[in-house]
Amino acid sequence: MDFDFLASPNPLSRASMFGRRGAVATSQPLAAQAGMAILHAGGNANDAAIATAIALTVVEPTSNGIGSDAFALVWSDGHLHGLNASGRAPGLATLDAYRSKGYDTVPELGWAGVTVPGAVSAWAELHERFGRLPFADLFGPAIELAEGGFPASPVVARFWGRAHNDYRKRAVGPEFEAWFSTFAGGGRTPGAGQLARLPDHAASLRSIAASGGRSFYEGELADRIDAFSRATEGYLRGDDLAAHRAQWVEPIGTDYRGFDVWEIPPNGHGISALGALNILEGYEFDPSSFDDPHSWHLQIEAMKLAFADATAYVADPDVVDVPIAGMIDKAYAATRRTLITDEASIPAPGEPPRGGTVYVCTADGEGNMVSFIQSNYQGFGSAIVVPGTGIALQNRGANFTLVPGHPNALAPGKRPYHTIIPGFLTRGDEALGPFGVMGGFMQPQGHLQVVLRTVDQHLHPQAALDAPRWRWEQGQVVWLEHRTPPAIVDDLRARGHEVVLVREPSAFGRGQIIWRHGDALVAGSESRADGQALVW
Repeated sequence: MDFDFLASPNPLSRASMFGRRGAVATSQPLAAQAGMAILHAGGNANDAAIATAIALTVVEPTSNGIGSDAFALVWSDGHLHGLNASGRAPGLATLDAYRSKGYDTVPELGWAGVTVPGAVSAWAELHERFGRLPFADLFGPAIELAEGGFPASPVVARFWGRAHNDYRKRAVGPEFEAWFSTFAGGGRTPGAGQLARLPDHAASLRSIAASGGRSFYEGELADRIDAFSRATEGYLRGDDLAAHRAQWVEPIGTDYRGFDVWEIPPNGHGISALGALNILEGYEFDPSSFDDPHSWHLQIEAMKLAFADATAYVADPDVVDVPIAGMIDKAYAATRRTLITDEASIPAPGEPPRGGTVYVCTADGEGNMVSFIQSNYQGFGSAIVVPGTGIALQNRGANFTLVPGHPNALAPGKRPYHTIIPGFLTRGDEALGPFGVMGGFMQPQGHLQVVLRTVDQHLHPQAALDAPRWRWEQGQVVWLEHRTPPAIVDDLRARGHEVVLVREPSAFGRGQIIWRHGDALVAGSESRADGQALVW
């Protein structure tokens, strides 16, 4: 089924890439090439996604690692499948335990923010159900990069150096020592183009490859994680790792002007992108004047309303009752739409009826398509690296609240509110393709803007990604890219938005898209990152 974006050229954007037999798009070129190598070796889109994700743990450690969490949306045999591989809080992570240490919020650094890492289980589950090549073969490119070395790409090098400067001030204690020896040997981090080697990381990948992922949860790597946690007063134990299972889930979606937009259900916050789209469906956007200030105002206000509900209700649905159907109900969206005026607002949650990240998208010539996202949450995550393994542990638990009774309150065995969300687009019973935008709480905002640019403005993938973006922060504060047209800036300020012009490109997310257009695969990769879209 064809898009009509080819009829809407954008001279300000780079061209999208066109291929037929396969496509890989991600935020780091060497990882994209690892996925493409797997396609050339006879692998399918699922094999390529796994290989790319594994390679990203090596070449972009500033955003993800072996100790990350992950989610996926997979199109196979005419159906869309969802995978939630986020981990749960350790059995020792209780509100009382955290309060006894004087915590009002979950610290970003250290063991308190570490939940069970789920990325390895995502690789294994995705391969077991949909993979073609031997599991161990998917690790080859990443192991070669980790052992032989890789030149740090510019954006990665910049964030690597920033993390080092930050950790020298804040990451003090024996639990943090291995981060410095692993990622800042000799007191330095690699600059752009300088070679980095991660031999311990390579050894851990070999162990995971040989054991089908089991060594991370019940074998030698699990034992080392357990021992280091005990030795440094951490909360994570071997029993927590052994109990972990990735979960296949039914994707949730909404129809937006004849296109079905799909997300993973909570504990992720992709539902907020769907809620905002439902609100915006009540307005008409002219493609030729899509960037008029009123359009931006409506988008921002709709996103605020959807976020208000997400922060109030999104939590682990295995533990609390999350009103998923109500939050994406069209009638409910209509009531929320009435709250939007011509002025900026600070919305409160409604009453819905009850009933640091990397992104990869891949496709092959057989119709398989994968939307995969993997993250430490903030940079290197907790800043804890298990000595001798290269395993940097995420800090996803920092998204728990310590307010008793809140749906997202910390509890043992509970999954936190999650910011990483893969997206997917279909029309009728046909797959159009995977998309995603990394960047914490920017992610649903990026999803919303990419869908609007595609469906309402008819932009091709690269143009949809290159277009200027906004980001609602809190209250009336809205970040705009510094290249936003002055007329939009002035108009939003006049409406009461507290506009901040931001020059840091990564503040507005880093995305990728692959659409199927007739017999072609059309791919784009974020201009705000080092990324690359490859086609075959």
